[in-house]
Amino acid sequence: MEEIKEIKITDEDYPESLKKISDAPKVLYYKGNIEVLKKSCFAVVGTRRPSSYGQQATLQITGELVDAGLVIVSGMAPGIDTFAHTICVEKKQPTIAVLGSGLGEKVIYPQQNLELSRQIVKQGGCLISQYPPTMPGLTHQFPERNRIVVALSMGVLVVEAKEKSGSLITARLAKEQHKKLFAVPGPIYTLNSKGPNKLIKEGATLVESAQDILDVLGIEPPTFDRPSADEGENETEDLILMALKEGALYIDKIIEKTKLSPSIIATSLALMEISGKIRNLGGNTYSLK
Repeated sequence: MEEIKEIKITDEDYPESLKKISDAPKVLYYKGNIEVLKKSCFAVVGTRRPSSYGQQATLQITGELVDAGLVIVSGMAPGIDTFAHTICVEKKQPTIAVLGSGLGEKVIYPQQNLELSRQIVKQGGCLISQYPPTMPGLTHQFPERNRIVVALSMGVLVVEAKEKSGSLITARLAKEQHKKLFAVPGPIYTLNSKGPNKLIKEGATLVESAQDILDVLGIEPPTFDRPSADEGENETEDLILMALKEGALYIDKIIEKTKLSPSIIATSLALMEISGKIRNLGGNTYSLK
């Protein structure tokens, strides 16, 4: 099991970007590769209860940012944070999770992401916290940790968030720390769109793809050859592609035909859509692209 280590603000390896904020933690606890904090980092945050639109946008945009060489920072909370970290792990690239709890496995919040936390470390990423290893996640600690998410990052993307939410606190901190702020627009009748749409009105960069972010940051993305649309990356994708060869199917029908769990199918469908193998026709109905 990976050991929990600590680094003090007086230590040479303490992140310079974090030293710049007035209330930088005197001690950071971490698991994994602390060196990854020195790379070009970018934060992705959002609601704990994302729509399928928010999930898809997070997977696609975050995946493209990772391909461009950025290290994604988030808070490993349920929802958007989890999707942002997950696509990094899927791509076998490092990501940084800033926790609102201690790093001890019995107190890591949320417990449902315990395995994700292990995978983050395994893929060369880092878990960090300002709280001692046995500290449980208390309500006031999650807004507190958001300043660290922002301080480590070149910019912040808000995907979905209500008008009063932790993600909007992160956006306010980004403005205070003079970081670039980005937001994915959403439908005007959806509560989770209120936050990002408000930020865009106030000057945040509207984001439809990772390119919108890379242009502002001045980063030139590499080009990649996409896999063949009729060839899966693994057995799960092969089963899905085989099922869709008969025509467009609703997600429940795909689960029935492949005999795989709903969570595996949902994740695989999102990733396959990003890679261009399938198309979402709306209402959770999918077809070959």
